[in-house]
Amino acid sequence: MAYADRNKTGENTVGTGIAALLLVVLGWALYTGLAAEGFRALVKKVTTVDIKKDEPKKEEKPPPPKKDAAPPPIVVPPPMTNINMRPPPLETTPVPMPPPPIPQPVVLAPPAPAAPPPPRIQPKGAQPKGNPASWATTNDYPTRALREERAGTTGFRVGVGPDGKVTSCSVTSSSGSPDLDEATCSNVTRRARFAPATDGEGNPTTGSYSNRIRWVIPTD
Repeated sequence: MAYADRNKTGENTVGTGIAALLLVVLGWALYTGLAAEGFRALVKKVTTVDIKKDEPKKEEKPPPPKKDAAPPPIVVPPPMTNINMRPPPLETTPVPMPPPPIPQPVVLAPPAPAAPPPPRIQPKGAQPKGNPASWATTNDYPTRALREERAGTTGFRVGVGPDGKVTSCSVTSSSGSPDLDEATCSNVTRRARFAPATDGEGNPTTGSYSNRIRWVIPTD
């Protein structure tokens, strides 16, 4: 019996060792398998690159135009009034008054002279006596002008005294020949006679008379 018991104890010891060895081998296998699996998963994660294709961007459509809306009313805020504001003090500077203007003397125009009373008799100018054509005749033609066949018309003006005689003679328009002009005044002064001019009282006074003499070469 004792021998038999000794054999069973040895067998139990060997079986226990084998079982323990199997457990150790199994644990190491499990450990190394799990470690290898984790390493492979890590390598896969590291080496795997998630490459995404660039998708074309979608063109955004512009928003539809907004309808013109009425602009909002303009609201003007009421002005701020500072009730406690005091007006600044006013500084006044006295301004000297200008001197009064010196009155200028007023020059009064002299009164207009009184109009003379109307004449009792209408004044008259000097009037020739006789025919003025007789004051110069063909015989009075200057010899040189006649020889050179020079003709022309001389205008003249004579002054007449209160006695009706010629007091002066002047040429108002020349004939173009001095000798014809001179013969005109010479003959008129010598031959002309006048009724003297009269004033508003009918009294004779000085006057004047104007006319022309035409010098024509005689055909005879």
